[in-house]
Amino acid sequence: MITSYQKYWSNITNFSGTANRPDYWWPVIINWLLGGIIVTFLQAVMGHPITDIYTWQDLGVNSIRNIVLFFVWIANLSVSVRRLHDTNRSGWWVLIQLIPLIGGIWFFILMLLPSRPSRWGENY
Repeated sequence: MITSYQKYWSNITNFSGTANRPDYWWPVIINWLLGGIIVTFLQAVMGHPITDIYTWQDLGVNSIRNIVLFFVWIANLSVSVRRLHDTNRSGWWVLIQLIPLIGGIWFFILMLLPSRPSRWGENY
């Protein structure tokens, strides 16, 4: 679990190679849990939703949140592309998510598929 999360952050800009199922799913689960805990804590401290901006402090918190979200988005994109490579598919399959409803379901299924020998080499 910890090794998968370390790989996730150390390969943030690596869009080649492969990532097996645990290397994809552990960071997804950890980020979901951490995000929920942090947002709940910040909203409790601030006393209003994190997206509402009333003061300069709120603007600072919102700006930091957006920067963190950008880095998490890039890391998620790269691990998704590497996971697709592990199933011997092109990273461009990540765009299937743009199709409403069906695309998200299809992408979820692709992330669940077992590893197959691929042209992208070993896991990173």
